Amino acid sequence: MATTSHIKKARKMRRIRHRIFIAILILLPIMIGLFILRMILNNNAAPPLDSTAPVSVTNAVTPDETISSEPLSELPAIEELDLADNDNSDDTVSSDTVTAEDKFSPVTMLFTGDVLLSNYVLSNYDASGIDGVVSPVLLDEMRSADITVINNEFPFSTRGTPSPDKQFTFRVNPEYVAALTDMGVDIAGLANNHVLDYGPDALFDTFDTLDSAGIDYMGSGANLERASALITKEAGGRTFGFLAASRVIPFTSWDAVNSSPGVFTTYDSTRLVAAIKDASKSCDYLTVFVHWGIEREAMPENYQTVLAQEYIDAGANLVIGSHPHVLQGMSFYKEKPIIYSLGNYIFNREIARTAAFKVTLDEELTPVYEIIPASANSAYTSACDGEKRLEILQYIESISDGISILKDGELLPAE
Repeated sequence: MATTSHIKKARKMRRIRHRIFIAILILLPIMIGLFILRMILNNNAAPPLDSTAPVSVTNAVTPDETISSEPLSELPAIEELDLADNDNSDDTVSSDTVTAEDKFSPVTMLFTGDVLLSNYVLSNYDASGIDGVVSPVLLDEMRSADITVINNEFPFSTRGTPSPDKQFTFRVNPEYVAALTDMGVDIAGLANNHVLDYGPDALFDTFDTLDSAGIDYMGSGANLERASALITKEAGGRTFGFLAASRVIPFTSWDAVNSSPGVFTTYDSTRLVAAIKDASKSCDYLTVFVHWGIEREAMPENYQTVLAQEYIDAGANLVIGSHPHVLQGMSFYKEKPIIYSLGNYIFNREIARTAAFKVTLDEELTPVYEIIPASANSAYTSACDGEKRLEILQYIESISDGISILKDGELLPAE
């Protein structure tokens, strides 16, 4: 569908062509008359005119006469022509005036919670491929979304040694990155408390693995500049930006300020807020993905709310959280959603409640937010329906503030 600016542009071009056509109609008879006169005066081979016979030459002028007309070179420049509406103009825009870039279709983004390819999950994957890990409904949502984002809660590597003094350390063979590509993952968040579980070599392997698979990563990098870098995706003729940071790391040495490679952190929000302000200038829609909160706690900490509001004030359109491993509440601030935690998405053998969060944007970037309830049984994550689906939606509403969830899962600010 053509935008208003394209319609105006088409009208403008039609009026320009009309005015040029009128100018030609005015000048053409004059130029023909001059040509005829020139032929009469210079045709010495022709017999003399009979002075007694009347001669009538239409639009002819004598050599001493001046032509009262405006030369083409002095016509108003195209941009100076009057653009007032013409009652006789045709408002229909020809299809050949609309380029492929002008055509818009709704853009969808899908966000999930924490992803760990645990031994339980990999056993299913080895036996049945991705169909043994994620249900068809969720697979379709992930694959059909223009942009799918996960929190990648582990490094891809076979190198390194476990970090000391950590209760849980994760690592996955790089060959299993195929599971992410099978799901249609576009961006992996690496700002979390597990990406350096097996040291810097394993994290460098993770960067290489994701790069080779064509999956962007955010929140960690070889240096602070890369860890804090804005990731952008083009969809529907718009630019969508993504930033990631963590407020949960086990050791200060993991911070990209102190380490290479490292994690972009937001204990002090100054750097992330500055990055958001810069990113908002070049993005049509900006999402901030942040690792925060307390594990197993359904209610967000006060600092999570404070940080989320700072991010939105700085220019974020959406804040998505991870780390608690359970669903946390949701809220709106300045009509923009804060999703404190989506819980574990692909992780343990059993996940009682989780969700995917879907954002659909129209041509004016007006969003529709949808919660897709899910759970896992025997390391198989599936979309919920019936009473289980309603139970999860009601649960989210009960632990949230200032929201309303419709039966179809649409998330709205409370009236």
